[in-house]
Amino acid sequence: MSIVFDTTKFKIRGYLDELCAYAGKDSDWADELWMEFLNDEALYEEFIYYLEHHTFLDKMNIGGYSLSDLFVWMMDKYNLLSEIGKNPVSCNKETMVLNAFKTMAEMKRDPERYIKLIESGRGNDML
Repeated sequence: MSIVFDTTKFKIRGYLDELCAYAGKDSDWADELWMEFLNDEALYEEFIYYLEHHTFLDKMNIGGYSLSDLFVWMMDKYNLLSEIGKNPVSCNKETMVLNAFKTMAEMKRDPERYIKLIESGRGNDML
């Protein structure tokens, strides 16, 4: 009798850890997001799609908002054309992507709060 192990989740977790390290996110932050993926099949599917295609699947939608919408909303806080002339790690693409995934997980639990923030035009400075 042979036992077959599926190592896919180990690989995906490794990719998440690499992205988090690149984005300046600590291991606790990575652990929290990983638990979100494990507890939400749709969010996990979106993450795998992002890893494979470097863009969002946007199959998941809450109140009319997809991960792409959240990504753009995140970018509002970190204007890439700021006067400082350089972009800190907190506003690189991978940081914004990870923030969008985390926000989508939080938005599933409290959609009214996030929809109100997005539609108020206040940006994510109120989080």
